[in-house]
Amino acid sequence: MASPGSFMDTERENPPKRPQDERLNDYREEELPLPKKRLEKQASRCMDCGIPFCQVSGCPLRNRIPDWCLMAAGGNWRGALESLHSTNNFPEITGRVCPAPCEPVCTLSINLSAVTVKHIELQIAEYGWDNGLIVPEKAENKTGKKIAVIGSGPAGLVSAQQLARHGHDVTVFEKDDRIGGILRYGIPDFILEKHSIDRRIEQMIAEGVRFETGVNAGIDLSARYIQRSFDAVIIAVGTQTPRDIAVEGRTLSGIAFAMDFLTQQNRRNASDTISPAGEITAQGKDVVIIGTGYTGFYCAGTCRRQGAKSIIIVDIEPDSSVESSGVVTWPESFRGKNTPPFDSEGYSLLNGVEIKCFRGEQNKVRSVVLQKSGSEKNENRSAKSHTMPSEEFEVNAGLVLIAAGFSRSGHNPLIGNLSPANDKSGNIKVDSNGMTTFDSVFASGNCVYGPSSVVHAMYHGRRVAESVDRYLTRIMHKLIEKKI
Repeated sequence: MASPGSFMDTERENPPKRPQDERLNDYREEELPLPKKRLEKQASRCMDCGIPFCQVSGCPLRNRIPDWCLMAAGGNWRGALESLHSTNNFPEITGRVCPAPCEPVCTLSINLSAVTVKHIELQIAEYGWDNGLIVPEKAENKTGKKIAVIGSGPAGLVSAQQLARHGHDVTVFEKDDRIGGILRYGIPDFILEKHSIDRRIEQMIAEGVRFETGVNAGIDLSARYIQRSFDAVIIAVGTQTPRDIAVEGRTLSGIAFAMDFLTQQNRRNASDTISPAGEITAQGKDVVIIGTGYTGFYCAGTCRRQGAKSIIIVDIEPDSSVESSGVVTWPESFRGKNTPPFDSEGYSLLNGVEIKCFRGEQNKVRSVVLQKSGSEKNENRSAKSHTMPSEEFEVNAGLVLIAAGFSRSGHNPLIGNLSPANDKSGNIKVDSNGMTTFDSVFASGNCVYGPSSVVHAMYHGRRVAESVDRYLTRIMHKLIEKKI
């Protein structure tokens, strides 16, 4: 530690936000950086404890948090950046979107406030960008081996970058018109402005990664062609099947999945034209959002910026009978564990309820009928409580957004053509090396273990990249032995 014992006399300082009346009128990032000296003081709160639970049990990437906190606290920002990059390809992205599981397990959190790990990570990365320290890392030698990565979400991008740095020729195929997957279209700009993705893509292109957009693998390119043209394939298509709410009135117009809603707004922010026929907007409407994971709160922030009349977020419990695989596919609710990303922005929270039905007029949704499922949770949330008048009650709704997570991985055309074995949750089954039931075909990220966090997908992307590199290295060694 730069200042032993500073955690005893320095309180946690969270990063500030732009003024509410300003940030709710645009889609720019709402969080502001702490000044460098104050951030170094925050980094010095790290106890450098004997067992760094933040690293070994909190962070999926196993970021060396005490190491780079120590360096940042002492002003060694370059060293902190090198340490951070040794485990994390895109720390400026995880520093914005990660749920920070490292902080609840911080030893300080036993009786004090945890170290501001997430914000320190973000500012270390931004220091690197601001000072020209983040540059392409080109492989010294090329192997001549070709790898196809299907999907450009966090798992696919991390795998592609790692393999390109090993000297392999990597091509990323993306069915959408832009690279980034859920980072591009599922996370609002006020959390993650897309220039953070674009500059990493530029870095990867300079490192030799090729990107092909608008290519739906399995339709535009057959599975046979991909297997014949590439020495290895990584399927990283994420989860694409949203969990639905099977109740009366579900077919009414005005009820949409959260990801469709968020994708549209991200496209608007990118100056795309949205067809009026399929437009989903909250402007001037009473909005009911079903689900209290990050996606639900992303929807709330977007609805507020679109000019919603009112916003109610409904916290419903999962059906335990559905989750029999041991893989958690229901979105993790904040449930008092984390601070919602939008405090006091004018929405209400309902918990301990069930969706009984949707009611409408002229085939358009007009209200949601709710029923108490048990006692309301007494949680420390910033969203104001919404009084439930009776066992069954009705709330107005001109727009309903379903943010209830995902039921299984999406079986895109390529998966359908290959038909790899699946587990009982419908996810792609892989061995300990990430290889599917087809030789040379690997799978990475949420399509393997079900919906999870961006940081978990990145960790899995790194692991599978290592497996693919070992696989190709063994093949090259066998060819050399044959020649000898």
